[in-house]
Amino acid sequence: MTAREAAELARRYLADMTDRMPVQTTSVSPTDDGWLVEVEMIEDRRIPSSSDVLALYEVELDLDGELLAYHRVRRYLRGQTANGGERA
Repeated sequence: MTAREAAELARRYLADMTDRMPVQTTSVSPTDDGWLVEVEMIEDRRIPSSSDVLALYEVELDLDGELLAYHRVRRYLRGQTANGGERA
């Protein structure tokens, strides 16, 4: 499986499991037994959209693209710097 395929699968799994919309893939890394993918998701839409609550999720896939695990790493307001977010 390619990195692009792993990223797409991770986004689909998260959308299906959380009923939330993926915003972007932030990283894709091969591991010894699959892939680790980080995906940014919209947790809570707000008006204006600059105050949306986003979350960063890590998704673990095996070599065949099967979902092994996912978890939320942190939540933060859209536009907030990486150092300003709170841990989930």
